[in-house]
Amino acid sequence: MDETLISAIRERYQRVLGQIAEAKVRSGREAEAVRLVVVSKSQPLEVVRAAIAAGVSILGENYAEEAVDKIAALPETAVEWHMIGHVQSRKADLVARHFSLLHSLDSIKLAGRLDQSCEKSGRTLPVLMEVNVSGEESKFGFPAWDERRWSNLVPAIEQIMTFPRLRLGGLMTMPPFFDDPEQTRPYFQRLRRLQHFLKERFTGSNLTELSMGTSVDFIAAVEEGATYVRVGQAILGSRPV
Repeated sequence: MDETLISAIRERYQRVLGQIAEAKVRSGREAEAVRLVVVSKSQPLEVVRAAIAAGVSILGENYAEEAVDKIAALPETAVEWHMIGHVQSRKADLVARHFSLLHSLDSIKLAGRLDQSCEKSGRTLPVLMEVNVSGEESKFGFPAWDERRWSNLVPAIEQIMTFPRLRLGGLMTMPPFFDDPEQTRPYFQRLRRLQHFLKERFTGSNLTELSMGTSVDFIAAVEEGATYVRVGQAILGSRPV
């Protein structure tokens, strides 16, 4: 294995962990867990191996079939695999059988397919509900950009909670891309307000997780309440063209 690559990834990984810790202190969240999902989509297997050797404990993938090939090639590792990208309903079985957490549950149809697949494989799958807080047509997720209509999300959440093999733990979003992370901050704040809104209506529920923030804006995301941040190129380097 390429020791130089492992060392470089380890250094960047530890730097990001340090930045997360500093952001937690600044925002008064020292005791709260923020987990770092290292996004390995489109990265070759040797980079993924090096990341695991460097101490990475959670890997995030966007494409189910690509991820399953990597998982099959690394059967002895203790790393968690998270699905963070859009999932077509016909790929539900792959997600249900191979992943520790789905960040991007974006439809009732997908929830039903996942529940059926989990039943067949005897698993329970933790999921996060993906919401669109910006209104961008290119983004997936349940509509959540208009705060006056947040009550429209309640029936969907009630239905997701009826699926016995799914465990809804919180929310995920993909805000618009900006070079300046301060422009992203209002979308993170909106997701946190939505979480509070839903927790008031689903008392006793476990809607504690917020998955938000990427390589360019994860520090702002932590300051605004993220419990998962999804960082790829800042740790693993640029993806092969």
